[in-house]
Amino acid sequence: MTASLEQLCRDVRALLLDFDGPVCSIFANYPAPQVARELLDLLVSQGLALTNELAEESDPLEVLRHTGSSTDQELTRLVEDALIAAEVKAASTAEPTAYGREAIVAARQLHLPIAVVSNNSPQAVDAYLREHRLSQHVAKTVGRAYADPSRMKPNPTPIVDAAASLGVVPALCVLVGDSLSDIEGAKAAGTRVIGYANKPAKVAAFQEAGADAVVTSMRQIAQALMQVEGL
Repeated sequence: MTASLEQLCRDVRALLLDFDGPVCSIFANYPAPQVARELLDLLVSQGLALTNELAEESDPLEVLRHTGSSTDQELTRLVEDALIAAEVKAASTAEPTAYGREAIVAARQLHLPIAVVSNNSPQAVDAYLREHRLSQHVAKTVGRAYADPSRMKPNPTPIVDAAASLGVVPALCVLVGDSLSDIEGAKAAGTRVIGYANKPAKVAAFQEAGADAVVTSMRQIAQALMQVEGL
C-alpha cells in the first residue's frame, strides 16, 4: 500500500466503482465471447452482413458499440435488449472480486457514499447487488444508457452523473476502474481515479494513462480506507 493511496482515500468524499472488475467478474460463468457470438448471430438473423473484423469480435459491449454507430436505431434496441437479458443471466453466476465487498463496507464505515458506474446494464448491476446483499451500501447505480452506446465510458457523462447523484463535486470523488476507458473517462470528468490492475500488463498502462494510484488487489483499497478510519 502506498502513502499516495492512503492520502487519496483521506481526500475524497465519495467512492465510484466500475462494476465488472472491481466488484465482480460478471461473465465468469457465461463467457463474454459466447455472449458476443450470440449478439452477432442475432445481427446476421436480421440480415446484417458482418465485416471480418466484427465477425471476430469477442466483447459484447463492442458489438453493441458497433451496432450503435449505425443509423438503424431499431437494430440497436434489438441488440441492447438481448445484451441486457444476457447480462442479467450472467449476473446470477458472476464471481465476486476478492476484497471488493470489503472495500465497499470500509467506505461505508467512513460514511462515504458509493455509486456504481458501469458500461453494463443497470438491470444486471442491480440484480448482482441484491443477490450479494450490497444494495444497502450502494446509493446509486449508473449503468449503460439504453440503446445509446456512445454514452458508455470513456464518455465522462455517466461519471459526472454519478457524482451529481451523490451530491459530491467530481473533484472530490474517486473512481476505481480496471480499464483504460475508466481512466480516460475519470480524467475527462474531473474525478480522481484508481486503476485496478487485475492483470500484470495493466500496471504500466494505467500509470502511463495518468491514474492517481494503481493497485493490483482490491484489498489495498480496503486497507487504505480502514487506515483512514483508524486515524
